[in-house]
Amino acid sequence: MDFVVKNGLVQQAIDAANANGGGRVVLEPGVYPCGTVYLKSNVELHLTAGAKLQGGGRPDDYDDVCVNELGDVAPEGSRKALLVAVNAENIAVTGPGEINGAGPDFYDRNVPEGAFFAKPPHPRPRMVQFYNCRGVRLEGASFIDSPGWTMWLIRCENVWIHRVRVEGNQQMINNDGIDIDECRNVTVSDSFFRTGDDCFILRAIPKPDGREPVCENVTMTNCTLDSRCQGIRVGCPSDGTIRNCAFGGLVICGRGNGININNPKRYLRPGCTGYLKLHDIVFDNLVIESGNVPIWINVEEGIRLRRIGDMTFSNIRVKAARPIRLDGCEDTYIENIRFNEITAEIQDAAAIAASYCRRLTLNQVELNNE
Repeated sequence: MDFVVKNGLVQQAIDAANANGGGRVVLEPGVYPCGTVYLKSNVELHLTAGAKLQGGGRPDDYDDVCVNELGDVAPEGSRKALLVAVNAENIAVTGPGEINGAGPDFYDRNVPEGAFFAKPPHPRPRMVQFYNCRGVRLEGASFIDSPGWTMWLIRCENVWIHRVRVEGNQQMINNDGIDIDECRNVTVSDSFFRTGDDCFILRAIPKPDGREPVCENVTMTNCTLDSRCQGIRVGCPSDGTIRNCAFGGLVICGRGNGININNPKRYLRPGCTGYLKLHDIVFDNLVIESGNVPIWINVEEGIRLRRIGDMTFSNIRVKAARPIRLDGCEDTYIENIRFNEITAEIQDAAAIAASYCRRLTLNQVELNNE
């Protein structure tokens, strides 16, 4: 059953659909100003062509979304979000309309031309924050100019993201595309990302309940990622387990790094010397044009990870300013890395650099330096 939004009352239409046992909430062409909107079980929020859900440009426009299980886990110190779902099932956001977060309004834009906007002291909201949801579908819609992370999906299962556009002003920092955190069975396909920060991220952030965070069974196919920081980031040193994930048919471009699996000390949680267990990740059929490092696996000296390795990189064409880098350390070796059918043109004196690695396999790898 369709519930057409009237007089801009989006939340009331969602509540009515949920009370009716489910339905589709339809935004017809027009602009719908809003603060925090709560999506509920068995409800599809459908934005028709020409419809725009317009987030406010001030922190006070948004609720503080408090989930007990998350405790103080709040990226950038902000609990605010535009589109929220908690413990929901069978939810969807479909297009071809737009959700706009008014991101530039939250920054100090009085900076030199091309520089990152200065981050303000007040909290910046995320655009989408779903916690502990089952059966999530995001299809066809555009998510534009989020002030913070565009999407943070936490402990969600059975997620399908298809034909979305995630785009943010590249002078905004911390406007990640999609952060998949402690989720299972996620498929992302046929989508476009352009952000100032990382486009696509896999995380397993520890939560206060002490449960082992696991992110697994994530696939990404047929997407374009244009980032000023990283096209793809996988893990941080204090994360739990990330495993059984595959990336294929991607174009990664931009001024930043291509694939970044980086574990510096500055990302450690207080009192932690490292915990991440990262394995069984596959990258296949990629084109990477990077203004920095195209593929970078790093563990900074003094960090002790449980495991990092068992990754395959196949059928990849690279053009980049800096070398492919595998930087383990004395405390954590990078293990079982396989490069198959790689062609790389590197504008640096070195094309590949590797240290503290075990069982690094190179098969049909062609490296060229300019």
